[in-house]
Amino acid sequence: MPSFAYVAKDSAGKTVEGTRQADSQAVLARELKAQGYWVTSMKQAKEAKAAQPQQAGGFSLFKRVKLGDLSVFCRQFATMINAGVSLVRCLDVLEQQTSNVALKEIIRDIQAEVEGGATLSRAMGKYPRVFSNLAVGLVRAGEIGGVLDVTLERLAIFMEKDVELRRKVKAAMTYPIIVLFVAVTIVVFLCTFIVPKFIALFEELGVESFPWTTMILKVFSEFLLRYWYFAIIIAVTVYVGVGRLKRTKTGKRYYDIVKLKVPVFGALNHKIAIARFSRTLSTLLTSGVPILQAMETVAGALDNDIIADAVLLSRAAIREGETIGEPLAASRMFPPMVVQMISIGEETGQLDDMLGKVADFYEAEVDATLQSLTAALEPLLIVMLGFIVGFIVIAMFMPLIGIIGELSG
Repeated sequence: MPSFAYVAKDSAGKTVEGTRQADSQAVLARELKAQGYWVTSMKQAKEAKAAQPQQAGGFSLFKRVKLGDLSVFCRQFATMINAGVSLVRCLDVLEQQTSNVALKEIIRDIQAEVEGGATLSRAMGKYPRVFSNLAVGLVRAGEIGGVLDVTLERLAIFMEKDVELRRKVKAAMTYPIIVLFVAVTIVVFLCTFIVPKFIALFEELGVESFPWTTMILKVFSEFLLRYWYFAIIIAVTVYVGVGRLKRTKTGKRYYDIVKLKVPVFGALNHKIAIARFSRTLSTLLTSGVPILQAMETVAGALDNDIIADAVLLSRAAIREGETIGEPLAASRMFPPMVVQMISIGEETGQLDDMLGKVADFYEAEVDATLQSLTAALEPLLIVMLGFIVGFIVIAMFMPLIGIIGELSG
């Protein structure tokens, strides 16, 4: 059955766009007319595809949907559903409410799909880059259980906590990144503008041999001036190479292992992964998603293949009649406290509550670790910056001190 993209007006004169399957344009026009719409234009979906490049997850670099926009979308959606507003009317209001251009187009298409008889979860599933498996799974569970407003609110809470966690990580890393950027800028400026003038002055004064510190700085300065493009090529090559390596299965595994083992930041990444696992699984189980489906969704939502594999092994064990805790403990990716809390939750039938408490604990641990890390990095980076600048100053003044000594003698 072919699909047709149409533009129509409702009884109030408002323009409505969408895509729907039908035997022919005439059949679809009659269906829309029966629903109170007056069709102004219609063409097959293949023809419309080029005019609507944002559908089905094809986004340009400048039209992305942020997680914060999605959390607001889910919160407002849940509020209106709870107030008894119809699904189509909710989507209409949300489409007008949002200021994100990409999300506006998506909501408009979802509204057309729902009007055409599709379920909300199925319509959202067309956009995997925007709505994750977790979001689609929760909406589907809410539709089946008749508690769509509850699951949307839980999804909003989950997204808000995820946004807050990411905000804390970014805030903690902002200061070190700024200091490193300033340090690199200062070094490049001194080595390309100031150092060459000092070297030229020393050579005019007849200095034949330089101290080792000055020689290191001289060689580095000449490299930057003559072969600066090599530095850019190396940096770009490393960046692109690591990016492509991460896209391969083997490369992604090694990258995830490094993320968990790297000093200082490895423990932080591990805690973030445990917090995300606990929060996601708790949200799914609370919403009534079956445990096997929930574990599969959680594995897909994690950004670390090593921990995701441990979750999938636990899922396979559950299918064979075992408990969740044993395979998680065997993987050695989950701390004993987490395993014990999960085991207690299984025994008492309160697994979702226990996972929620684990998530709260590890989110607090991440917050404390970030604060400690920031407090330790600030003086360390200042000392490092002072050492670099001090080395450059000393390297430049040592030949000058030698010249002054010769003149004094």
